[in-house]
Amino acid sequence: MSEYIALDVHKHYTFAEREAVETGRAWHCRIDHARGNIRQYLANADPGTRVAVEATGNWYWIVEEIEAAGMQPALVHPYKAKMMLACVNKTDKLDVHGMNRLQRTGTLPTVWIPPAAIRDLRDLPRTRMFMVRERARLKNRIQAHLTKYALNVTGFSDVFGLRARQEMEQHVAQLPPHTQAVTRELLCQLDVVDEQIEAEEKRIHLLVKETADMQRLMTLPGVGRILAAVIALEIGDIRRFASAAHFASYCGATPRIHASGDKVHFGRLRSDVNHYLKWAYVEAAASIRAHQRSHPDRHVVKLYQRVAERRGCQKGVGAVARHLAEATFHMLSRQEDYKEPSVARRRATTGT
Repeated sequence: MSEYIALDVHKHYTFAEREAVETGRAWHCRIDHARGNIRQYLANADPGTRVAVEATGNWYWIVEEIEAAGMQPALVHPYKAKMMLACVNKTDKLDVHGMNRLQRTGTLPTVWIPPAAIRDLRDLPRTRMFMVRERARLKNRIQAHLTKYALNVTGFSDVFGLRARQEMEQHVAQLPPHTQAVTRELLCQLDVVDEQIEAEEKRIHLLVKETADMQRLMTLPGVGRILAAVIALEIGDIRRFASAAHFASYCGATPRIHASGDKVHFGRLRSDVNHYLKWAYVEAAASIRAHQRSHPDRHVVKLYQRVAERRGCQKGVGAVARHLAEATFHMLSRQEDYKEPSVARRRATTGT
């Protein structure tokens, strides 16, 4: 390899630097975004040269162009790279030069690049997750309209179920004319989103093959077919994580910690993580919380109740999410199904 190459990717263009290994001389170039331009820029580079790319929202096609040119893409963790470089100023030239400097010292912080097939399949559960969030927003808005006029639908486990919707229609008819009109529009939109979510779930069942890892993940409490698909596609290869603690941190299931002297403060769950895995484990934990009366003897239920009693329900859900994440690491590493933790093991880990 005769040079270091780094790409600072933006929405409409990429700023590139090529630095000679022997002399340290650098050449800069601005590349407008169009299919084929990145590959053309790399055409005269040595085959197999490592190309550093900052992980941004549109890195998929950049990585494909690098691979097509016969180069080795290295997806850079932007936050870690920024902390390591400790630059006060920020420009495109400083960013690419900093990435090449980290390449020269062998300390470039990179993240895993999933294969193209997995990158494509990931969009199915991710899109479903987006639609579920939209559905929740619509439901909250509809209920807000009814609450303003004391027309809440009560006495149903699901206020948007079939029987509850019949009563809701009667309540909507009592709203003032303009509020009534927009509420009916929201209900129509809710029905459309429900149909789209159902269609997306059918596609996931059809296209995402149920692997041995997915079957193993479905033995986790609160994890069904959809969440198992999300977790399996987002993890890829569990061997890229050093320990259960590292994996739980990657999933956003560990809290921020600030310790000074004898004082230790645990804050909120981390935000600079894989948001899809974080969502999946929190969803599973919330499901355990909702059905705790059905399985009162399970370890996850007792864990939730013990933490929630002392620190509140949100902390309880977070504790269960972390347990599920750490259990996932051990299950996939050892190729074992989920097992209820034994008393001896719990005492060894908790000291009680």
